[in-house]
Amino acid sequence: MAEEAVTKGDGYVPSARRLARERHKRGRTRRATAIAALSTLITAVVLYVVIVNSPGWQRTRETFFDPAFAAKAFPEVMEGLWLNLRLLVVCGASVLVLGMLLAIARTLRGPAFFPLRALVTAYTDFFRGLPLIINLLIVVFGVPALRLTGVTTDPVILGGVALTLTYSAYVAEVFRAGIESVHPSQRAAARSLGLSNRKTLRYVVLPQAVRRVVPPLLNDLVSLQKDTGLVSIAGAVDAVYAAQIIASRDFNYTPYIVAGLVFVALTIPMTRFTDWVTARMDRQRAQGGTV
Repeated sequence: MAEEAVTKGDGYVPSARRLARERHKRGRTRRATAIAALSTLITAVVLYVVIVNSPGWQRTRETFFDPAFAAKAFPEVMEGLWLNLRLLVVCGASVLVLGMLLAIARTLRGPAFFPLRALVTAYTDFFRGLPLIINLLIVVFGVPALRLTGVTTDPVILGGVALTLTYSAYVAEVFRAGIESVHPSQRAAARSLGLSNRKTLRYVVLPQAVRRVVPPLLNDLVSLQKDTGLVSIAGAVDAVYAAQIIASRDFNYTPYIVAGLVFVALTIPMTRFTDWVTARMDRQRAQGGTV
């Protein structure tokens, strides 16, 4: 039926060699899928046998994989997860805005902007080199110790500030790489059309730069989503701290596994979306769809 439709439509009839080649390709794909499934099954069975037959498996199962404790911890972990999601949204938006401003400031030209460029360079170098957990400890415990009037001591807000400070340095470098990847001829062409430096940056350079750095930006957001759990060190009751409360009360670590699986369940869709965006942009670039 398919061949008849093709023949009636435009008169094209696939050759016998092409049909054979397509059958061979489909058969090879089916064989590869079957081999991959079989090897995965064998690996899973071997791992299961090794783990289950290990000397300490029974005690480990009771301590880390107790279904009763998992059911007990799940509602409280999900309640704490709401804080992580709010931090992700607020900090993610703040990081993108601050990172863009830092990148623009670092790419400004002219000797008059040297102090600003030096200050932004020092900022990005410092916060990219400073471990996030140390930054959190300094901000969360150091700022309240100053006893500044009008400055909040809320650990959630201070934890969000620490996350924003660290991740804005990483995102600024991503944006800067995208800005500098735009060919100078794009600026020259925009200037020859009468656009000012500001309009050239806004309408010509930044749109191209942002499109090119979408995949690494999404990867940074995935990392930020996981690191929101570090605000628990300040006493904020998020998913991690909720699991810690239950674990310390019942001396069972299954709630940590529940919290970890919840974060994994959130991260995997974002990771797959990042992979899809990256593959799509690579295809468009290969076909000349993006500048």
